[in-house]
Amino acid sequence: MFKQKILASLIGPLVAGLCGCGALLPTSVNDSPSPFQTFEAVRLALLKAVPNQTTLTELAELGFNPQASANVTLVPYPEVLARLVPYAGIQPADLDAGTRACIAAQSACHAYVFRFGAEHKKREGGFWADFLNVKRVTNTTGWRFEGLVVVNDKVVLFRNFSGEERIDRTEVQNNPLGPFQPSGESAARAIIR
Repeated sequence: MFKQKILASLIGPLVAGLCGCGALLPTSVNDSPSPFQTFEAVRLALLKAVPNQTTLTELAELGFNPQASANVTLVPYPEVLARLVPYAGIQPADLDAGTRACIAAQSACHAYVFRFGAEHKKREGGFWADFLNVKRVTNTTGWRFEGLVVVNDKVVLFRNFSGEERIDRTEVQNNPLGPFQPSGESAARAIIR
């Protein structure tokens, strides 16, 4: 009886402490190795690459080194064409000068796609609701950058970028059955079949 009272006196405060303890919830970081800390920094660096002037060596000095950077994709000529000329009805005169030069160079023209960014996920809310899969709230913040650089004869012909300057998402997942929700969904699928 005495041992049970001691155990109850230890477990009670522990359980009460865990009920509101968000520090026990998981977090994750998904960073793409990069010399840049923000979307704006990488955007400004890419804009310094001047078409028909900037060499691959100068591009590397700006932070876009195809051989040394991680998360770089080499895009072959047929895919470069698909990216730069999305449909056949475009007249050559309507194309950027760098795109026309790439078409003229044919297979000597290729591109690099540089992907940089940082994404941080943090779960918030009550520990037990999250742990028991009753309610999970996940906040995602960060940025994502994708830069396309078209090259021929070690000279930049064209550059462009896309991405998200500011990622700020919240995902809320409610499961009224808590840990039994997946088994209930499986049973419902089995009944429907």
